[in-house]
Amino acid sequence: MKIKIGISNRHVHLTDEDVDILFGKGYKLTPRNYLYQEGEYAANETVTLKTPKNIKEFVRVVGPTRSYTQVELLEEDKEYFKINPPIRNSKDLNNSETITIIGPKGSITKENICIIANRHIHINTRDKKNFKEDDIVSVTVGKTILNNIHIKIADSFKTELHINKDDAMKNNIKEGSIAVLKED
Repeated sequence: MKIKIGISNRHVHLTDEDVDILFGKGYKLTPRNYLYQEGEYAANETVTLKTPKNIKEFVRVVGPTRSYTQVELLEEDKEYFKINPPIRNSKDLNNSETITIIGPKGSITKENICIIANRHIHINTRDKKNFKEDDIVSVTVGKTILNNIHIKIADSFKTELHINKDDAMKNNIKEGSIAVLKED
């Protein structure tokens, strides 16, 4: 199976309640550009991330809002922020890191909201073949083998491999490259 690769930078997912705190009561995120996954977008809005050791401004918010707030960092951010976020599936936030998110109207500091997203493949239900949710697979990209990739399956997904910017740079992978997933 050939799969398009999408590369993500550090970003933030927010709940409606946290959008209200950060941007003002009743505020609605606005799309800057739509992402490959249906309905998802990089918002015009950005926030500042802060730990006791450092601050990073202009971190993109990804919409639409979710039922949980989550900060997804890069491996390179660990040293910068002096924290150790675990590599996890989205929404698997137990025992993750604490970080402060600052918006133009307010700020929030929350425990267990900060991770490094694991490598994962979104697969549409019609294309899943013998794969099951959270199977762990490997792919090849040219001569590079990427291991420990989690499968995510949903009716709304378009098939796409997500890796982060650090992973892409380390393995010389460009946005839109093609990965090959061996089907058993």
